[in-house]
Amino acid sequence: MNKSIFLLAILSILELSVLAQKAENKPVEKTIANAATLELAKATYAAHGGEKFKAMKTLVVKGSVDVTSSAFNQAIAGAFSMAFAGEKYRVELATPVQSFKQSFDGQQTYSSVQSGFSLPPLNRLGFPLLQRLGEKDFVVSTLPDSAKKKTGFRITAPDGFFTDFYVDEKTSQVKGFESQYEFNGRVFTTSVTVDKYRIVDGVVIPERYSQRFDLGQFIVYADFKSKDILVNTELANDVFTSAN
Repeated sequence: MNKSIFLLAILSILELSVLAQKAENKPVEKTIANAATLELAKATYAAHGGEKFKAMKTLVVKGSVDVTSSAFNQAIAGAFSMAFAGEKYRVELATPVQSFKQSFDGQQTYSSVQSGFSLPPLNRLGFPLLQRLGEKDFVVSTLPDSAKKKTGFRITAPDGFFTDFYVDEKTSQVKGFESQYEFNGRVFTTSVTVDKYRIVDGVVIPERYSQRFDLGQFIVYADFKSKDILVNTELANDVFTSAN
């Protein structure tokens, strides 16, 4: 796989990282949630730990990832790690082809790639967005017309980033989530399917999941397998203050 293409790919597939779109770039289609949608969102939130989920101060996930694409179908094996603490985060992905690190200390973003490209705020999209349910300006709405046959709901953050969550009717857990986002005037789509969860300290966290990312000219696939999932472990501040 071309190295520059692979770099774009890994920037795009870092688990919960690209499931977003800024409202200022393109208006977000949104229908205010009805009572049934709100109840579904609350049931999903409860199925992932409820108040324990809300009270989670830190989350650390480490494991392996296999990356393929429609242009290069041989799997490239790598490792990933993510750490979240409130507004702060750090993500790392390493493969024989390309490595990437990015962190945010609450005010400044640090990246190992000096290209001017950085990931969206990771606490405003994907699975972490579910933890913000019920907070001011985090809006629950019904799914867009294109997903009306699916059971789920959308959460939109104050800055316009959103995620559509699809729910297993039997367990009320999230079985997948997806979105679109705009980059250089082009709209890309991405979707995640969760294969397995792990319960850690009463919080239900994705353990194995696959992601499909449509770049228009080619499609990237990634399979994530989490080995270590730590909830409320103490993290030093310098974890988030560099990309070293």
